[in-house]
Amino acid sequence: MMTNSSERVIIPTIFKHIPQLVAGVSTRHGGKSTQAYQSLNLGLHTDDHPDVVQQNLSLFCHDLGISPQALARSYQVHGDVIWETKEPGYTSGYDAIIAVAPGIFAGVGVADCCPILLADPNKKIAAAIHAGWKGTVAQILSKTVRHMMANHGTKPEDILAYIGPCISEAHFEVGDEVAEQFNPAHKNLHGPKWHVNLKEANADQLRQLGVHQIEIDEACTVGHHADFFSHRKEKGVTGRMLAVIGFSA
Repeated sequence: MMTNSSERVIIPTIFKHIPQLVAGVSTRHGGKSTQAYQSLNLGLHTDDHPDVVQQNLSLFCHDLGISPQALARSYQVHGDVIWETKEPGYTSGYDAIIAVAPGIFAGVGVADCCPILLADPNKKIAAAIHAGWKGTVAQILSKTVRHMMANHGTKPEDILAYIGPCISEAHFEVGDEVAEQFNPAHKNLHGPKWHVNLKEANADQLRQLGVHQIEIDEACTVGHHADFFSHRKEKGVTGRMLAVIGFSA
């Protein structure tokens, strides 16, 4: 993991050698929001002031070298539906977005759920995935990779993947009804309570499909709360980070 000088953006190391690829995840630093949303809140569906959120988005996109108008985003519903797009815009109902045209950048919002960025440098397509526990159980990441393979001829060995900051196993305590939906390899008992490892659960979905170029960010949104928004830590009143990827025109 590395941040740029503004501290607003984490630039995944795994993508840095790919020409024209733009990818980054925001932190909570360097924005205009105040109080619970301090300071770089990029969540459009929070109670933060919309104009301030737009100012934050402009700052973040400026650091990435892209226009906010080039983003393709969705109101996320913790499902497994994929939006493939050649156009920017904001829609609803999708938790995975595949950008298949240059100059379009897929983006997903997170605040404990797992952001995953995929790139196929040969086909020049990229995807952003929002995987909370429901999306992980629904195999949204696996379905996105399969979509890229079936519809664009992507080869698993060509995919580079970044699994970004999210709630870690140490802090992701769940009930039996959630734990029973996970593979034993991705959950552990910490005392009397189950804890789930979202990063490894999603990394294994990639590995099972033959994707082995994977960078896993060690940051935890709860444990590193000073740098990231956390829905669980802040009891639902918090901002959102944004994970973005796409190929420039």
